[in-house]
Amino acid sequence: MPRSKSSKRWLQEHFDDVYVKQAQAEGYRSRAVYKLKEIDEREHLFNPEMTVVDLGAAPGGWTQYVAEKLGGRGTIIALDLLPMEELPGVTFISGDFREETVLQQLMAVVPEHGVDVVLSDMAPNMSGMVAVDIPRAMYLAELAFDFSSRMLKPGGILLMKMFHGSGFDELVKQVRLQFKRVVIRKPLASRARSRETYLLAKDYNL
Repeated sequence: MPRSKSSKRWLQEHFDDVYVKQAQAEGYRSRAVYKLKEIDEREHLFNPEMTVVDLGAAPGGWTQYVAEKLGGRGTIIALDLLPMEELPGVTFISGDFREETVLQQLMAVVPEHGVDVVLSDMAPNMSGMVAVDIPRAMYLAELAFDFSSRMLKPGGILLMKMFHGSGFDELVKQVRLQFKRVVIRKPLASRARSRETYLLAKDYNL
């Protein structure tokens, strides 16, 4: 089946992408790692001994980076609907985070003392229709926030992908009620045309 013009453009852009080339050269599974890396270098998110949950982890670029930062001394739990190749020291759960059974499976492996950092790079399959895509993306962000509210330790951190559109401001307001510091970041590796941004919430206080 011949590729559409738009898919050809995407493929050309992808293979010309400096972050794709850098990820390949440095052994990372995806270019998305540089979004997390930039935010971490600015905000100092990770320390050894932490418990980190990575939602929407596949193919594993963020998880790889966290594993390097923790150096085998913490707990890392990754979850995704898509398969992900194993990483040493990482517990991977395969399933749809929107399903209650999968959420319960995740919560069952979280240590009793709770979670230090929740990461979410979850996004729906994009249709190109804003009226469809934004509500789907917002629902995933709301689920990540709800999980954080239930599982983070006092002082914990949430970093999650969000898309500008309906519901964005309302969710940011809700997050501000539970964290002492909330900022929005647009890393350089996030394509300029994309509506995606990252909400960083530090010092969970409930």
